[in-house]
Amino acid sequence: MRLHRLDLTAFGPFGGAQTVDFDALSTAGLFLLHGPTGAGKTSVLDAVCYALYGSVPGARQSGQGMTLRSDHAAAGTRTEVRLELTVAGRRLEITRQPPWERPKLRGKGMTVDKAQSWLREYDATAGAWKDLSRSHNEIGEEITQLLGMSREQFCQVVLLPQGDFARFLRADAEARGKLLGRLFDTQRFAEVEKRLAERRRAAEAQVRDGDAALLADAHRMQQAAGDLMELPGLAPGEPGLADAVLGAAAIARSAAREQLTVAHSRLLAAESAQAAADRALADVREVARLQRRFAEARERAVLLEERAEGYRQAQTRMERARKAEAVAPALELREAAEAEHRRAAAAEARARGLLPETLVGEGAAGLAAAARRAAEELGGLESARRTEQRLAALVDEREELDRQQRADEDLLQDAEDWLAGWEQSRAALQTRIEAAQEAATRAEQLAVRREPAQQRLDAARLRDQLAGDTESAAEQARLAQERVLAAKAHWLDVKERRLNGIAAELAAQLKDGEPCAVCGATDHPAPARKDAGHVDREAEERALAAYQQAEERRTEREQRLGVVREALAAATAEAGDAPAEQLAAEREELERLYTQARRDASVLHPAQEELRRAEAEYERRSADRQQAAVRSASRVGHRERLDRERAALEAELAQARGSADSVAARAAQLERQVALLTDAADTARAAEDIAQRLKDADARLADAAFRAGFDTPQAAAAALLDDAAHRELQRRLDAWQSEEAAVRAVLAEADTVAAAQQPPADVLSAERAQATAAQRARDAASARDAATRRCTELDRLSARAAAAVRRLAPLREEYDRVARMAALTAGTSADNGRRMRLESYVLAARLEQVAAAATVRLQRMSSGRYTLVHSDDRTGRGRSGLGLHVVDAWTGRERDTATLSGGETFFASLALALGLADVVTDEAGGVRLDTLFIDEGFGSLDDQTLDEVLDVLDSLRERDRSVGIVSHVADLRRRIHAQLEVVKGRSGSVLRQRGH
Repeated sequence: MRLHRLDLTAFGPFGGAQTVDFDALSTAGLFLLHGPTGAGKTSVLDAVCYALYGSVPGARQSGQGMTLRSDHAAAGTRTEVRLELTVAGRRLEITRQPPWERPKLRGKGMTVDKAQSWLREYDATAGAWKDLSRSHNEIGEEITQLLGMSREQFCQVVLLPQGDFARFLRADAEARGKLLGRLFDTQRFAEVEKRLAERRRAAEAQVRDGDAALLADAHRMQQAAGDLMELPGLAPGEPGLADAVLGAAAIARSAAREQLTVAHSRLLAAESAQAAADRALADVREVARLQRRFAEARERAVLLEERAEGYRQAQTRMERARKAEAVAPALELREAAEAEHRRAAAAEARARGLLPETLVGEGAAGLAAAARRAAEELGGLESARRTEQRLAALVDEREELDRQQRADEDLLQDAEDWLAGWEQSRAALQTRIEAAQEAATRAEQLAVRREPAQQRLDAARLRDQLAGDTESAAEQARLAQERVLAAKAHWLDVKERRLNGIAAELAAQLKDGEPCAVCGATDHPAPARKDAGHVDREAEERALAAYQQAEERRTEREQRLGVVREALAAATAEAGDAPAEQLAAEREELERLYTQARRDASVLHPAQEELRRAEAEYERRSADRQQAAVRSASRVGHRERLDRERAALEAELAQARGSADSVAARAAQLERQVALLTDAADTARAAEDIAQRLKDADARLADAAFRAGFDTPQAAAAALLDDAAHRELQRRLDAWQSEEAAVRAVLAEADTVAAAQQPPADVLSAERAQATAAQRARDAASARDAATRRCTELDRLSARAAAAVRRLAPLREEYDRVARMAALTAGTSADNGRRMRLESYVLAARLEQVAAAATVRLQRMSSGRYTLVHSDDRTGRGRSGLGLHVVDAWTGRERDTATLSGGETFFASLALALGLADVVTDEAGGVRLDTLFIDEGFGSLDDQTLDEVLDVLDSLRERDRSVGIVSHVADLRRRIHAQLEVVKGRSGSVLRQRGH
C-alpha cells in the first residue's frame, strides 16, 4: 500500500482546504511530520484512517462523526477527506464526507446532512477515473479485503504508536495476549476453548443427570428390598457409582428370592390346615341342619292338625263353585240381554221425542212410510236449488258491472281534469330547463376566473407583507454595517495600542541568562515597562473576535435583505399595483356570482327528470281515457241480458220454495224431517227385537240352574266365585296339601331321623377353629405375595438400572474425552506442563515470529548488543506462553524487557513495531506496506543511537518504503530534509510541505 495524495477540508483543526503530496515526501524515503502541541499532527493520521475505514482511532470517534468537523470552518463549507493510494496494484481514490449540521435553505434553524462516501479507480488505458461505489458498507468491505487487515490492525501496523509498544514490552502475559489477539484475530481459538468448556459442562450435566436417575432407582430398590440392600456412599458423577449400584442390586435380588422360597413353603402348610378345618366345619354344620330340619317338621305337623277343619270347609266351597260354573254362561247371557234392552228403550224414547205430536204414537211401519214421503218431496227440490244458485250468480255479476262502470266514470273524470292543464305545465318545465342551462354555462365561465383571482390576491397580500419585511431587513442591515465599522475601528485601535506597547510585553518574558528573542543578548539592563493603558494579546484577540462576529452578522443581514427583495419583486410582478382590499372584494364578488350560478344550475337535472315523468304521465292518462270509453260502450248490452234472465229465474223460484224464505231453507226442513223419521223407525224395530231376546234368556237360565242342582237361579249366582276368589281358594287348598306331603317326607328321611337322635351339634367351636386356620393361610399368602412383588420390583428396577448404565457408558466416554480436551486447551490439565491455553499457544508462535523479525532491526539499532527472544517460562503460579526477554550480548545474560532504559525501550519498541508490521503484513496475505508512520519517542535517544535508528529507518528505502516520523525533536528537523509542518493559528491550522 502506497499513499499518493491527501486532501483535507474543514477536518479537525484545519478550517480550510489542505493538501499533502505523499509522492513528493516519499522521494527521500524519510520525512518528518512536526508542529506545536495541539496543531493537528495526529489529525493528519486520523484523516488517513478515516478515509480508509470511515472512522478514526480510539475515543476521537464520537457523535457519529459530527465531532470531526473543524470549529474554524465557514458555515457553508462541507467537511471532506480525499485520499489517493495504490494497493494491490490498483490506484484508488476514496472520498468521505462525515455528517454535518448546516443552516436550512428555507426557514430558520439547522438541518443535518447524512454522511457521503465515494470510491473511484484510475483506468490507465482510458486515462480517466471510473466510479466503483457510493455505499459505505461496500467501500469498507472492499478496502478491508484489499488491505487484508482491520482498522485496529492498520493503526498498529501502519500508524506505529510507540507508547503502545513500550507498554507492550513491559506488560504481563495477559495484556500482551489482548493486543496480539486483536492484531492476529485469534478469537476463533478462544471460541474453541469456550466451546470445549461448554461441551464439557453439558456432558458433565448429562452424566450427573444419568447418575442421579440411577441413584433414584437405587433408592426405589432399597424401598422395595427393605433391610436387604445398602446403598453405596457415592455422589452423582463419582467413578464406580454404576458398578456399586448394580452389585448392591444383585445381592438384594438373591436375598429376596430366598425369602420367597420360605414364604411359599409356609403357605402350603397353612393351606393344608385350612382345608382340614373347612371339612370339619362342614360336617358339624350338616348335623346341625338335619337336627333343625327334624324339629321344624314336627312343629309343622302339629300346625296342620290344628287347621284340618278349615281345609274341609274350603273343599266344600270349592265343589259348589264348580257346579255353579255350569250355570255361569246362562247368567252372563241374561245380564247382557237385559242391559241391551234398557239401552234400546232409551234410544227409542229419545227418537220419538223429536217427532211432531201427530207421529209420536205411530209404530215402526208408520214411521218408515212417513220418511219415504218426505224423501220424495226433497228430490223434487234439486232443480229449484240449481236455479236459486244461478240467480245469486246473476246478482253478483250485475253488481260487478255497476262497480266497473263507476270506476271507469271516475277514471274518465280524473283524466279529463289532468289533461286540461297539460300544455301550461309543459311550458313551465321547459322554461325552468332553459334557465338552468344558461346558469350552468355561466358557472363554467366563472370557474375559469376563480384560481387566477385567488393567486393574484395571495400575491398581493405577500407583496404587502414583504414590503414591511424589506424595510425592517434594510434597517437591520444598516445597523449591522454601523456595528461592523465600529467593531473594526475598535479592533484596529486596540491592535495599534498593543504594537505600541509590544516592547513591554516582550520584556515581561525575559529571564536572566537567557537570550533575548529580538536581539539575542543575555543581559537585559533596561527592559521596557508596561504603562497604565497597556493592551495585552488577549484583549486584541477579544476585539478581533468581536469584529469577526459583527462581520458575520452583517453578512447574514445582507443575505436576508437580498432574499426578501427578490421575493417582493416576484410578488409585485404577479399581483400588480392593485390594492389587496380591491382584489379581495373582486374575489368575493366572483365567488358570489359563481355560487349563485352553481345553485341555479343545480335544478337542471331535476327539471329534466320532472318533464320526462310528466310526458310519460300524459301518454298514460290519454290511453286510460280511451280504454275507459270503449269499456263503457260494451257494458250496456251485457246489463240488459242479465236483467231479463233474472226476472225469469225469480218467478220460477217463488213457486218452488212455498212459504220458506228460500229453496235451500225448504230443502233443509225436508232433510231434517227425513232423518228424524228414519231414526225413529230404526230404534222402534230394534227395541222390539231386544225384548224378545230377553224372554228367551230367562227361560234358558231357569233350565240350567235346575240341572246343576240349584233351587233357583239366584242360588246358583251366589255360589259362583270370581277369578281372584277362585285362585285364592285353590291356592289355600294346594298349600295345605303341599305342606302335608312335605312334612310326611321329612319325617320319613333316615338321615334326618338319625341326626335327631344324636346330641346337639357345636357349630361355634368348629367355626372358631376354621377362622383361625383361614387367618393363618391369609397371612402366609400375603407374605408370599409381598415376597413375589419384592422380587418382581427388584428385577424390574435392576433391569432398568442396567439399561441406564449401558446408555450412560457412551456419555461417560464422551465426557472423559471432552473433559481431557477442555482441560488441555484451558491449561489446567496435568498433561499441559506449562499451563498454556490454546489461544496463548497460537499467540506465542506469533510472538516468536514478531521477536525474530524485530531482532533483525534491534541489533542494528543497538550495534549488535540486544536480541529479542520469546519465553514460554511460567511466572510464579501463573501460566506461561507470552513472555518476552532481551538478550544482552555484552553480558551474555537474558533479562526482562522491563529492565531496559528509556532510550533502549524506545528503539526496542520501534524494532518490535516494525517486526510486528512485517508479520501482520504477511498474515494479511502479503500486502506490501510502502508507507509507514512512527509516532514520537525519538527525544529519549542520544546522538549515536539516534543515528543508528535513523539508519535503520533509512534502510527501509531499500524495499521502496517511505517512513513518516511524527516528532517534536528539533534535531530531527536538521537531519531529515523532507518535512510536513503543521502550523496552528486562530483561524485553524495549515500544512506546509518543504524539502522534497
